[in-house]
Amino acid sequence: IWKGLDTELFADEGRLIIAEFTRFYFIGAYVPNSGRGLVNLGGREKWEELFLEKIKDLDSKKPVIYAGDLNVAHNEIDLANPDSNRNKTAGFTDQERGWFTRLLGAGFKDTYRELHGDKQEYTFWSYMGNARSRNIGWRLDYYVVKSSEIRTDVMGSDHAPVVLEIDI
Repeated sequence: IWKGLDTELFADEGRLIIAEFTRFYFIGAYVPNSGRGLVNLGGREKWEELFLEKIKDLDSKKPVIYAGDLNVAHNEIDLANPDSNRNKTAGFTDQERGWFTRLLGAGFKDTYRELHGDKQEYTFWSYMGNARSRNIGWRLDYYVVKSSEIRTDVMGSDHAPVVLEIDI
């Protein structure tokens, strides 16, 4: 098990843990948020560059399961209000969406989209404005691998658990 990327950047933020198993790597991540007013978009870009390099390196050795709060709604159907958030709100900028597209272009799959097509479900709801009860949410939590299921019925956080079953 090791933590973080191979750099001092983000080293003290606890954003990444990588566990090596006999037949695969498991990566758990809390990807940096670009912040209000997108003040951290540049830092997020650096993270994405370093992370893509890391996951490709690991994948060259054995399969990778990547999961966590990736802080991006990749498609318009991944958030309730795409028009009012596009390029204004962290998690739905063209840059952030493009970085996730690059990850998919490297051969990885958004398991939820693979299994559920255009089904619109969310994994995050703001605590403000009763967003969860009104289902004004975002799909920010992902498994980048085989099969997953979002559990919207489970309470206790502003995120919903995402379940992954793996037959190894």
